[in-house]
Amino acid sequence: MPDIAWIDLWTALALVLVIEGVSMSLFPGVLRRALEQLDQLPAEALRWGGLLLALIGMFFLYMLR
Repeated sequence: MPDIAWIDLWTALALVLVIEGVSMSLFPGVLRRALEQLDQLPAEALRWGGLLLALIGMFFLYMLR
């Protein structure tokens, strides 16, 4: 598997910022409620959720590359 080009990494990070910025601008109340609900979850649930999302993201990257 070839090395990921730096431009791909910066592009992905920029896309994350765009998506988060748009969601904060268009739906601030929804985002605030979602973050408040996340704050109520136990740390273990957040860890497993984060691991699951990372694995799904890695799977998509593998399939796209």
